Amino acid sequence: MLFDLPDHDALYQALLHRDDRYDGQAYVCVATTGIFCRLTCPARKPKRENCQFFGSVGECIEAGFRACKRCHPLQPMADADPAVATLLAALDQRPEYRWSEGDITRMGFDLSTVRRSFKRQFGMTFLEMARQRRLREGFTVLSDGGKVIDAQLDAQFDSPSAFRAAFARLLGQAPGSLGRDSLLLADWITTPLGDMIAVSSRTELHLLEFVERKALKSELARLQKAVKGDLGIGSAPPSEQIRCELDAFFAGTSARFDTPLAYHGTPFTQQVWDALRQIPPGVTRSYSDIAREIGRPDATRAVARANGANQIALVVPCHRVIGADGSLTGYGGGLWRKQRLLDIERQYLTSANQLD
Repeated sequence: MLFDLPDHDALYQALLHRDDRYDGQAYVCVATTGIFCRLTCPARKPKRENCQFFGSVGECIEAGFRACKRCHPLQPMADADPAVATLLAALDQRPEYRWSEGDITRMGFDLSTVRRSFKRQFGMTFLEMARQRRLREGFTVLSDGGKVIDAQLDAQFDSPSAFRAAFARLLGQAPGSLGRDSLLLADWITTPLGDMIAVSSRTELHLLEFVERKALKSELARLQKAVKGDLGIGSAPPSEQIRCELDAFFAGTSARFDTPLAYHGTPFTQQVWDALRQIPPGVTRSYSDIAREIGRPDATRAVARANGANQIALVVPCHRVIGADGSLTGYGGGLWRKQRLLDIERQYLTSANQLD
């Protein structure tokens, strides 16, 4: 079970006092330095407004932060597993290198063992950690109007072909084919629970997914087909709006999403998504609950399929649907993320009850 983090103020006070009760259960990420630390770190304390707090090292890494070299927050994981220690050290020495399974094997490690170890400790594999660190930089350069070669160099890919291949795996197209005047524009959004891809037209948000979601490539392919391949890269008003709304959501100030949405689904599927949006933050429903609410009590399985087909994460809150027995059910962004989202949203339920 994941540790239920206290609020921001309590964690900031723990940071100021170097409270060791949170060691290993909470970490601080500093926006101005791009570094994450233990709360017991001896470094000078950052300003409150520059701090974000997460419950795991994996969340810090996925949000784009590097480990502090004074308090070494990765050290307990490295001490627990020699393979993790060796590979983390290798990644720090060669962050620009395009790591492969062959490299891991040549270092004398079993691939399946390494995969399990990194998944357990960080919620991602070693290769995912290395690739995401590099690819984010390239995406940002392209989104800002930079050239492909500049994006490749910023992402520290040794060859143009490697960069094109990595980009094509993410968006389904090589970076050179992505313009800035397309009907749909893909944007990169960093959140405390990991990086997301937002795809927007000038007026509506069409997709919002975590970058490692397995269905992302097929979802993007369907969108590209709908606009005859006219997918580009850059920021549009809906992606800017959802970025601000996500910032407010994770900061604990608002769980309201007003960004205009474009649904891509059957009338029944869209009806389910509308029903999901009626579930208040901090509240959960089962598939059968949703089926009854839309007047189709015999359509529980169809509701589950519609739930899984959602491609606008968080805004259409499919994470609020759980099993009839109260257990967490499948979530494309990962069950650990689903649990964290539900934990985050409890504060909104508490706030609503206090207002009542």
